Amino acid sequence: MSIYDIEVSDARGAAHPLSEYKGQVLLIVNTATKCGFAPQFKGLQKLYDKYKDEGFAVLGFPSNQFANQEPLDGEAIAEACELNHGVNFPLYAKVDVKGKDAHPLFKHLTREAPGLLGTRKIKWNFTKFLIGRDGKVVKRYAPTDTPEKIEGRIRDLL
Repeated sequence: MSIYDIEVSDARGAAHPLSEYKGQVLLIVNTATKCGFAPQFKGLQKLYDKYKDEGFAVLGFPSNQFANQEPLDGEAIAEACELNHGVNFPLYAKVDVKGKDAHPLFKHLTREAPGLLGTRKIKWNFTKFLIGRDGKVVKRYAPTDTPEKIEGRIRDLL
């Protein structure tokens, strides 16, 4: 199974195959508007703005599985992210990123790039997965890893 075989839904519920991003470098992030790491939205947006014309995209997947830090739904999430953080990179429908109901994308990502000590569980919001142009996970980053810290590796992949 490839990341390109997975389908995701946008905030309105419309389905999108990830094959739309084939050949691009991706940074996939589970997000939450009320999280203490939410200021990272600005850094993610800067990366997106700087490299989107070179074949790079940030894909945000809101999740409410960590201390109820994503109380919003649907388009309200995108509106809050744009208003509070200037976000215009793609934000998809709210998903589970861990547990039995985890979205297939996050099951795939955590299988391909386990966390510390081999755990597949995502421990908090703003866990990031860097995907190469071939669709394979290059590296998993912790919530504390800032977008600025990841920029050099993104440049290398582009």
